[in-house]
Amino acid sequence: MNGKTVAACAALSLVMGTVAWAQAPADPADSVDNLARDIGRLESLRTVKNVQRSYTHYAQFGLWTGMADLFAANGKLVWGDETIEGKAAIARWLAQHGAPAGTVAGALNTEMIDDPLINLSVDGNTAKARWRGMAYRGDGKGRAWIEGGLYENDYVREDGRWKIATLHYHPQYEGSYADGVSNVGQKDLPIVPYHFTIDETGIPIPPAQGAAPASGATLQTLAQRVAALNDEDDVRNLQNIYGYYVDLRMWDDVVDLFTEDSVIEFGGKLYKGKAGVRQAMELMGPAGLSHGVLNDHPLFDTIVKVSPGGQEAYARGTEIGMIGEADKEAAHWEVNVFRNRFIKQGGLWKIREMRITPVMKADYKTGWGNGGMLGAANPRMPALLGPNPATGKPVATGKLAIVSAKPLTGSVKARLLSSAASIPDLRRRYLRSLAFDGTENVSSAYGHYLDDFQWPGMSGIFAVKGNKQSPFAGYYFGRERIAGAATAMYGKTPDPSTVMRQRLAIHWRIQPVIHVSHDGRSTLLRTRLFHPNTGKYDPASGPNRVGTIQTGMYPNDQVVLEDGIWRLWTVTIDEPYMMMPNWQGGWSAAKPPPPGGGMRASPLLQRYPPDLLLTDLGKREEGFAGGTGKTINWPDILPMWFHYRNPVSGRQPGLYWPDCVPCELRPENRLISNGYQMPPTGPAIDGVEVKAP
Repeated sequence: MNGKTVAACAALSLVMGTVAWAQAPADPADSVDNLARDIGRLESLRTVKNVQRSYTHYAQFGLWTGMADLFAANGKLVWGDETIEGKAAIARWLAQHGAPAGTVAGALNTEMIDDPLINLSVDGNTAKARWRGMAYRGDGKGRAWIEGGLYENDYVREDGRWKIATLHYHPQYEGSYADGVSNVGQKDLPIVPYHFTIDETGIPIPPAQGAAPASGATLQTLAQRVAALNDEDDVRNLQNIYGYYVDLRMWDDVVDLFTEDSVIEFGGKLYKGKAGVRQAMELMGPAGLSHGVLNDHPLFDTIVKVSPGGQEAYARGTEIGMIGEADKEAAHWEVNVFRNRFIKQGGLWKIREMRITPVMKADYKTGWGNGGMLGAANPRMPALLGPNPATGKPVATGKLAIVSAKPLTGSVKARLLSSAASIPDLRRRYLRSLAFDGTENVSSAYGHYLDDFQWPGMSGIFAVKGNKQSPFAGYYFGRERIAGAATAMYGKTPDPSTVMRQRLAIHWRIQPVIHVSHDGRSTLLRTRLFHPNTGKYDPASGPNRVGTIQTGMYPNDQVVLEDGIWRLWTVTIDEPYMMMPNWQGGWSAAKPPPPGGGMRASPLLQRYPPDLLLTDLGKREEGFAGGTGKTINWPDILPMWFHYRNPVSGRQPGLYWPDCVPCELRPENRLISNGYQMPPTGPAIDGVEVKAP
């Protein structure tokens, strides 16, 4: 399939999907109060996420009191076998357990808590969440360490604000930076119990019970709130798309995302206008990746705030840099905080200001124990995006004032209040944002079931006609075949209540780009595979402990709303882009494999043959193990495919595959062949593609 054919198919799919599959008839029983209740529940779900993300933002700069204030009055912190109760005790424990960030020069306390799976209660007053966690810590005096595990947390609405009721951390791996990580206590690890059932993974917000209370809301005020949710999704997509372009040094596409009068600040230096954007990007190197070059910048814990009026927004989060050139055996880490400003022009969001604050930069071989390449300087904390979400009060920092949302101007307010709105249309737009959270939930569930070898769960979150690629082999269609392939490859499903695991291959699915259809019933999904591995330390391995990291991409996933539950329609994995030979050498120690070495086709080809082979897909699987052509192994650069065009300019990437990967050979598996709309893959407003400016 060439680029022109793909583009034509994408455009035709959108038109056919929009025309042939009109919005379902409106529920005549729907009302302003029902809609107000549902919008409030979705806002609650997102507030829960931001409470947890705020925890990581505060930890990075040693704001222990601010972290403790995120807890309820009788909140608890359970860390393995320890239980700490009360805000004062929690603040003391956090300060003692973490690194002395913010008080000791060169100290590092970066926590990544991401890949959320959130379930709101039926009454909307409590929530449960599963998160992955990983922390890079250092005391600035020579000691550096890493720890990671799973969180199963409870949240409660208290005095009208969402707070952490119980933060329950299950440690899984840890170790000094010099030695690398391995299983906690060098023991086998249990499967951490799930707070959700298979179906609940795709129901982030259960249906409310009883009549909706009188809300006092109007269609105009509800329109503002729905617009803010939709805008948050668009801004989050733009931020994450920027990150993927940076990984590949796609500088033309990066520049397209910025306004003509944009500003980038990096480490205190300003770069202005599109020419300045290009100059700032080329500090990382020329466009494109050459042999052995790694420029990965995974994004974690991004908080998005849309200002009243919907013409301005901010995003703040953490960027982890894994940078290097294997041919020169050079590699280093970076930790940066980004705080970006976006504005809407012609209905499309663009980046107006990007401010990147370096927190850590360290040579891979020596690590960050002594402050790394930034030396003893303490980074100045970028402004937060508002008050503490659990108290509504400013966070005491002593560093920078907190930026609050701007009030509505008269002209903006008048425009909002005069806009036409109807209950069916607002319901549709609400469902478009709910689709974002439903998609993120089921995406996360896929990784957790895969980690734990829970094949009924993993196959059960697929749609009845769903399909999944098994790495290095091909595609399996239907839940039974998906589960059968996993069993044939990895063995039977272990009992989660009794099994103990010697090793963990951990599948973070982060930095989602989610394009939602106009009717809110189908999505296109791209996520990054951030893939730490751990196991028990084997003395025979000497200094090379078992912990490593590898990376990949889920570039062409699709998700659908089936019988009221979000389900995976198709899953494709492109990997591995980077593999560490060992912890001590990291990504820069990789060498081209000898003839006959490197990644190979899967044994499933003989054990349990796929319904569609990777080799059947031609160029789309060229270079991937089990695919066509010569297999490409890191430090060679695998091709990277995109399901979307540039969201501002419409620029088409060189490797563009908008529909599901097996759809060209199996058109009966297209969304539009099964009653779903094809979401937009280029510049779009409200789920409908528009001509790029």
